Formats: sequence, structure tokens, C-alpha cells
Amino acid sequence: MRGHINVSILNSSTAKSVVAIAGLTHRYGDRVALAGVSFAVQRGEIFGLLGPNGGGKTTLFRILSTLMAPSVGTVSVFGHDVVTQRNAVRRRIGVVFQSPSLDKKLTVAENLRHHGHIFGLRGAPLRQRMDELMQRFNIADRANDLTEKLSGGLRRRVEIARGLLHRPELLLLDEPSTGLDPRVRREVGDYLAELRDREGVTVLVTTHIMEEAERCDRLALLDRGQLVALDKPAALKDRVGGDVVSIRARDCDRLRAQIESRFAVKAGIVDRVIRVERARGHEFVPALVEAFPGEIEAVSVGKPTLEDAFIHLTGHRFEDIEV
Repeated sequence: MRGHINVSILNSSTAKSVVAIAGLTHRYGDRVALAGVSFAVQRGEIFGLLGPNGGGKTTLFRILSTLMAPSVGTVSVFGHDVVTQRNAVRRRIGVVFQSPSLDKKLTVAENLRHHGHIFGLRGAPLRQRMDELMQRFNIADRANDLTEKLSGGLRRRVEIARGLLHRPELLLLDEPSTGLDPRVRREVGDYLAELRDREGVTVLVTTHIMEEAERCDRLALLDRGQLVALDKPAALKDRVGGDVVSIRARDCDRLRAQIESRFAVKAGIVDRVIRVERARGHEFVPALVEAFPGEIEAVSVGKPTLEDAFIHLTGHRFEDIEV
């Protein structure tokens, strides 16, 4: 069920790409974390790496942020190799890691100021940039608060502001919405869209959260280190053959075989739930229930989601992968 990448998708002018990845493979001993991954990220788009924990997202993120050298393959950012030209890469990227990286014993302003010093910012230009970002992210009134006193959502805003302090052209975010409530998650998404639309900043985000992935311009689906699909969110969902009919039964294996024989459809079992992809699924349900009275415990119909697309391509849910 694993998907195949259309080579033509990867042939978009990589010379003009913000990120160009070719034949990227990385191993931790005998374990393959990335296996021959290739794709390009274009200027001014929000690009998402979507996949379960253990799928290869974090390894790829660490390579892109110059913290790790790949075992095999090439990775360039704005034409600079992430291994041999890492300083040139670092000057043009902003990085927000999944794990909190603020100094909890410093105030919001002190965290921003010290980060600015690392990039050579001083005096009035630094103060102006700090004020601008604190206003944009609605944290100006917390400038003198210790970051350990802030909520998770406010700390995330500070971290994103810090990553933007030196005006990077590419912002890398690793699981930016992890631990945030839905309201703050939407706010983070709004900030990223504003960066793209107003300043032309390219954003690359890793995520396993569907709501966050839906807001990306394009998505790369990673599973067990392999790139299984690369497309717009809507196009990925369109790969699912119609509505998704989910059926619970006492004997899933037997009922699946009966459904396939009776209706000439392909049925799968994921997490002990029978799944049938069928156009106009609501019309299929009455015939299904009538054909197998007493055998179906529950049935539901839904429009395809990104998780349905992932299941369609890989045969398993996000949480089924072993890290």
C-alpha cells in the first residue's frame, strides 16, 4: 500500500529552491532513519513534514538545521551545503526546536537580547527589532516577566519571535504545536501564514497534528524513513477512493472477506476496524447493514482526512509505528 512519488513532482527547478534534498539517507547504527529521501521546498511556501513519531521527521529537521551530517545524499539551503557551508546556512535560517530552549531564569526581553547578540545585533537596531516582534506576537506586556512564569503558549510565541529576530529567510519549526491547546495552535498557524504573506518567509514545519498539516501549502508524508507522498493537503485526501466507511464487528477478518465477496470492493483492517473506501458511502451503508444483519456492531461514514490518506498510502495509522 506504500505510495510512489511521481518523479515529475521532484523536477521543479531545484536550482531556485530554498531547500533541495537529493538521495538523503541516514542511519543510526543498523537502524535506517531516512531512506533515499528527495524533494525541494520553494520560496515563500509553508512546507510540512507529516508523519508519526519515528517516521524520520526529527532526523531530517536536525540535518536541515546543520546539527547533524547525513550518512548519504546532499542537502542544500539557498544553494549552500548544510555540511560544508553550515555557517552560511545558519545565517539565513531561524530554528524553533520542539523541546523548550528558552532560559527560564531570564526575562522575555533578556532571552531575545542575548539571542540577538549571537547574530551580531546591538543597540538601537536590536531594540527596534525586539519591540517589533514583541508587539507582533502580543508579548510586549510580558517583556520583563521571567519565561518560567509564562504559559506554554506564551513561551512558544517567545521562541518563534526569537527565531525571527535576525530576519531569517527560512524558518524551521519542529512540532511547534505540541502541548498547545487548539486556540493557541490556531494562533501559531495564523502567525506563520502572516510571515509567508507579508514578508515572504519560507516556513518548514514538522508535525504529526492534522490540523497543523492542513494549513501547509504542501506536505511531504514520511513513514519509516521513506517519502511516501508529496502534494497539497487537498490532493493527498483526493487519493482516497471516495468516502471512508468504518465498520466494527466481532469477527473483522470474516466480515471483511464477506464484504469483499458480496460487494466486489477492497476492504482493509486497521486497528481492528474494517475500512472501505467508496464513493457516496452513505448510500452503501444501508445495503451493508441489510446484507449482514446482526454482524455489524457499529458503522460510520466520513469524508477523507489526512490520516485517511496516510492509512491509504501506508496501511497503518500514525500510532501504529514502532519508534
